[in-house]
Amino acid sequence: MKYILALFLLTTLSLSAQKLDNKLALTVAQDGSGDFKTIQEAVNNVKDNSEKRVVITIKPGKYVEKLEIPASKPFITLKGADRNKTIISFDDYSGKPLREPDPSGKKEFGTSTSYSFLIKGNDCTLENLTVENTAGRVGQAVALHIKGDRVIVKNCNLLANQDTLYLSEGNTRSYFENCFINGTTDFIFGAATAFFYKCTIESLVNSYITAASTPQGQAYGFVFVDCKLTAKDKSVDKVFLGRPWRPYAQTVFINTDLGSHIIPEGWNAWIDTRFPDKDKTAYYAEYGSKGMSSKSISQRVSWSNQLTKDDIKKYNRDLVLNGWNPIQ
Repeated sequence: MKYILALFLLTTLSLSAQKLDNKLALTVAQDGSGDFKTIQEAVNNVKDNSEKRVVITIKPGKYVEKLEIPASKPFITLKGADRNKTIISFDDYSGKPLREPDPSGKKEFGTSTSYSFLIKGNDCTLENLTVENTAGRVGQAVALHIKGDRVIVKNCNLLANQDTLYLSEGNTRSYFENCFINGTTDFIFGAATAFFYKCTIESLVNSYITAASTPQGQAYGFVFVDCKLTAKDKSVDKVFLGRPWRPYAQTVFINTDLGSHIIPEGWNAWIDTRFPDKDKTAYYAEYGSKGMSSKSISQRVSWSNQLTKDDIKKYNRDLVLNGWNPIQ
């Protein structure tokens, strides 16, 4: 009798888990009213290598989680109820001691592991969320680290200080629409192709906004279209549009509103002994800049570019994203 009861319970639990595993809509709520209380539990429950999109709706709350969507979990959408009330938050930073021993012998977090949220899966989407790193001004501390391809981020806040948004992988594509991104130094950086549309980019201190490391031969780096560059307050008045983290870096601003904090020279060469003459291989350009700092375009560094109307045809979204259409 005990054997039959145990078998019945095991079968029931298995069927229940299987049913949840196959759901295409899951809910996360801290009060227990959803399928899961944490976002990571919901992500873990998504079937590996599924070709069907799973939408995980996240109810308001501050979710203090070091979150990861692994490469085995493509086609996941995380959808918050309100971008200002649904918050993914953590506080790791480069140099912080690891919480657990690492097999490789590392004892501290690095830039690439300091993230609050890491996306490795392809075809993932974030909507109506805040992703923040609350470590403070302690050096590199990533909020969102994207390694996957065809990742969409819409109506989201990305908040941190140095290195807020890390787009680390060459030959991957990300699309950002109507997002608010803030930080201090190099707070949008990496090797990926990324298209930013109608985003607000806020500088918290005098420093650099972008630090692209576009690989040689990759057609596009970072492209900003119809965006707005702002400063936290009046003390922020000497900000560069970008500097090349590596040779061949590419960053282009099109029809962007430049606040008065953007300095006349616009760009910095970031010359170092490892990579000399980066200004000779980097491609930095603007078209149709407007706002207070657009008046000083004639003072831009000599190695940057002002595009023509014909030039910007190559920055059509479909061309930049190599045929991928992120508008669902």
